[in-house]
Amino acid sequence: MSKICALVDGSVYSESVSDHVAWIARRAGCSVELLHVLGRRETAGTPSNLSGNITLGARTALLEELSALDEQRGKLAQKYGRAILDDAKARIEAAGVSNVTTKLRIGDIVDTVAEFEADAEMIVVGKRGEAADFAKLHLGSNLERIVRSSKKPVFVASRAFKPIERVLIAFDGSASSLKAVDHVARGKLFAGLRISLLTVGADTPENRKRLDDAKATLKAGGHAAEADIVAGQPETIIAQAVESNGIDLLVMGAYGHSRVRSLIIGSTTTGMIRSCKIPIALVR
Repeated sequence: MSKICALVDGSVYSESVSDHVAWIARRAGCSVELLHVLGRRETAGTPSNLSGNITLGARTALLEELSALDEQRGKLAQKYGRAILDDAKARIEAAGVSNVTTKLRIGDIVDTVAEFEADAEMIVVGKRGEAADFAKLHLGSNLERIVRSSKKPVFVASRAFKPIERVLIAFDGSASSLKAVDHVARGKLFAGLRISLLTVGADTPENRKRLDDAKATLKAGGHAAEADIVAGQPETIIAQAVESNGIDLLVMGAYGHSRVRSLIIGSTTTGMIRSCKIPIALVR
């Protein structure tokens, strides 16, 4: 059985991640591995400068007290992490998914994802929000790092789950967008959904042929996809298409060769993910 790996952090997005994971697992027949990563700062105390005009005995006593507090803090962080995992597991199982496991790890989140994605079909993570608890738990600030380093598709869950029926593929003819089309065409996840292709750019014979080829790939996978080419700025046109066509999920290549690239790579990544109100599947 294939597996999806989902990151939960106790933020306002954790419920949405759980709901999206349940939807993916039911449709694709996947098992679920829930992962919560504790940063080393959450399990280790802040170094203190204890030099100064205090006696050696007082300094020793203070060090012992700080050590005990650090140990307690680390234990509480781990209990909190396990509670987050247990809550997410219960929510996913209540949605009809039975094969759910949990893992608690300490370390760098990107390194941990690299370890666990090896036998996973997809990574699911929540979007970065503006709530203080989300920023505090580091997950949002590492979204771009996860997307850029992961070798598997990354499904970025929106703030709240809603049934997914319409899917838009932002297609620019790049290798990653071709892989995105192939991912949709072959995946059980997209069976029976309404698929649309959108190329932002000039309606040239070359762009039209690429779009027709992508449409043929989807047709071979059982999808009677609509396809269109629209001139303009990619970020503006894609946002308009999502809004006007009632799109529930945006699929994009994580790396591209056109202006769509600027939506995914570099400093604009977090802003794009934050501003989009629907989930996004990013494929490398």
